[in-house]
Amino acid sequence: METQMPTTQVPRIFDREAAAAKWARARSRLQLQDSASYLYYAIADDIADRLDFMRFDAEAALVVGDQTGGVSATTRAQLGEFDEEVPASFEGYDLIAHILGLGTVNDLPGALIHVRAALKEGGLFIAAFPGAGSLPVLRQIALEADVDQPAARMHPLVDNRAGTALLERAGFARKVVDSFPLNVRFSSLGQLISDLRDHGLTRSLNTPVPPLTRAWLKRAEAAFDQRREVDGKVTETFNILVLTGWR
Repeated sequence: METQMPTTQVPRIFDREAAAAKWARARSRLQLQDSASYLYYAIADDIADRLDFMRFDAEAALVVGDQTGGVSATTRAQLGEFDEEVPASFEGYDLIAHILGLGTVNDLPGALIHVRAALKEGGLFIAAFPGAGSLPVLRQIALEADVDQPAARMHPLVDNRAGTALLERAGFARKVVDSFPLNVRFSSLGQLISDLRDHGLTRSLNTPVPPLTRAWLKRAEAAFDQRREVDGKVTETFNILVLTGWR
């Protein structure tokens, strides 16, 4: 009798088709004059500064999600796509930079293994996306609006310790994980949600949740109003997690 080894099923946390459509909408929204793009610019500038500090000169670089073109221009890289859930070109790049999208991958350990395999010996990987501690105000507002039936409206986020463990598990020879906060002021809940759409950061979880009814939105807006500061605005925080690893 032949014995089959059990296979490990990767949890399907995110709906990848919905996520792809979300990112496509975000890219199209960038063409609008009043679209938000501050996270793209903040992350691109941070990555460019890090590369400049390290004096890392890449001959074959791939930049994913750089909607500003800043990192691509700095590294003379090709701006392209990278399917995080399937193997990539083996040892094809000496630099891979990934902006915003890595936080919504079902198999993040596997994705990092694919990234490492796509790097040449001594190659560098940098990824930045909202990590643990991001959007604390919106999370609390959603809980208050849900009243006594809280729903999973926002996905789990990676913290610094987990990021380090993920890079180590993927086999990176050296690794650095750190984060920086970006505080943004909002005049309305609608503006906050619109900015999240512009950055492709709205919900793409695979599990369904109750719809946002008028009553829910009314409670959420009331919770937002309770947090207004002297100037009438509310401060929200994006805690940008940066993963850096060398093959």
